[in-house]
Amino acid sequence: MTAEVLVTGMGVVSPIGVGLADFHEAQLAGRSGVARISRYDCSADDVRIAGEVALPDELTLDRRQRLRTDRCTQLAAAAAQLAMRDAGLPAGGADGQVDPDRAGVVIGSGIGGAATCEENYLNFHRGGPAALRTRAIPMSMINEAASWIAIRYGFTGPCSTVATACASGADALVAGFQMIASGEADVVLAGGAEAPVVRGMVAGFNRLGALSQRNDEPSAASRPFSKDRDGFVLAEGAAVLVLERGAHARARGARWHARLRGYGRSADAHHVTMPHPQGRGAGQAIARALRSAGACAADVGFVNAHGTSTALNDVLEAAALRAALGPAADGVAVTATKSLTGHSLGAAGAIEAIATVQALTSRIVPATANLEELDPEIDIDIVRHTPRPVSAGLALSNSFAFGGHNVVLAFTAADGSAPPLTAASV
Repeated sequence: MTAEVLVTGMGVVSPIGVGLADFHEAQLAGRSGVARISRYDCSADDVRIAGEVALPDELTLDRRQRLRTDRCTQLAAAAAQLAMRDAGLPAGGADGQVDPDRAGVVIGSGIGGAATCEENYLNFHRGGPAALRTRAIPMSMINEAASWIAIRYGFTGPCSTVATACASGADALVAGFQMIASGEADVVLAGGAEAPVVRGMVAGFNRLGALSQRNDEPSAASRPFSKDRDGFVLAEGAAVLVLERGAHARARGARWHARLRGYGRSADAHHVTMPHPQGRGAGQAIARALRSAGACAADVGFVNAHGTSTALNDVLEAAALRAALGPAADGVAVTATKSLTGHSLGAAGAIEAIATVQALTSRIVPATANLEELDPEIDIDIVRHTPRPVSAGLALSNSFAFGGHNVVLAFTAADGSAPPLTAASV
C-alpha cells in the first residue's frame, strides 16, 4: 500500500469509559465494565450481565433526536462528536478545513437497530400495525448511524455501512482506508457502533451457547485465553476514528495519533458460526496485513487479539498467530481488550483499534484481565496481571466474525520513533 493514511482523531464510548482518557486509564487499571443488566428486567433470565455504556449529558442527543434514532445511532453520534473534537475539526462540520465533497463516512455494525426492532415486533404482535412507531423502519435500518453522521456534519463524499458481524468495525476502517487510497476522499469518519443489550438479543446469543453465565461475578466473566472461560459477555459501545490523507492532515496543521499502515482480510469459507478448525482464515488475514504494511513477522511488537473468551475462538486465534508469525511469535505481546469491555460485536473492531493506537502511543500494553490459568492449548505470550512496556513497532488488531469474516489492521506509531519496517514479507 502506498497511501499514507493517518489517524488524526479518535472518539470512544465504551463500558469501561467514555472519551480517550477514561478509556485508556481503565485499561491500564484493569477495570471491568461488565455489570448486571440495567436496561430491562433480567431477573428471570439465564444471562443477567452485560457491558453497558453510561453516556454523559453533553454527548446525549436531545429528546427529539432520541425519539427519532435507535440507541446504536446515538452511541455512534457520541463517538463521532468526540472524534471530530479530537481531530481539531469544529463541532458543526469541517468549516473550511475539509472539502465536504471529499469527506466520507463509513460505520460498521453487525445488527444495527436492535432495540427498535425488538420494541416494534412486540408492539406489532400486541396491537397490530397501528401500534408500530412511525419511524420504526428508518430507526431499525443498519445504515442509520452512517447516514445520521453524514447529515450532522454535512459530509457529501462517500457514505456507507459495513455489516460483517463482529468484524464490522475493523472492516469499516478498511473501507475508509480504501476511500482515501483510491483518491475518493481526503477525510473519512470510520468506525463501528452496536447496541445489542436487549432481551431478545441476549437470549439469542445464549441459545447458541456463546455467552458466559457468571452472573454472580460480572467483572470476572470475560476470560479470554483462560482455561476456565465459559463464553463471551455481550456489550454495547461505539468508536469512530478520523482517517486522513497524510498530505491533507499536514496542510491543515493537524497532529496525528498513528498511521494505519495496512490491513488483511480473508474468509474462512467454512461455517456460519464456527471458525475454521485450523484457524486458516485468521492466519491468512494476519499474513496479508503484514504484506499490506510492507512488514514481516519480526516487526510486530504486539497484537490486540480478538480474544472473545469462547472455547474455540481463543485456541484457534492463538494457533493462527503462531502459524502466521512463526518463531517471531515468541517475542510478540498479546492482549485482549474484551476481557474488560465485553464483546460489542460490530463495534468491537473499532473500539479495539483505538486501544491498539493508545498502546502504541503510550508504549504500554494493557494486561488481559481474569487470566489466572492459561489454557494449556494456547502457546502465545499473553500479557497478564500487569501492563507491559513495549517498544514502538508494528501493532496488529484482530477481528474475526460469525460467517468467517476475518479482518486484521496494522498500525505504526505517529512520531517516527519506531524502527523502519523491513521490506520482507512473511
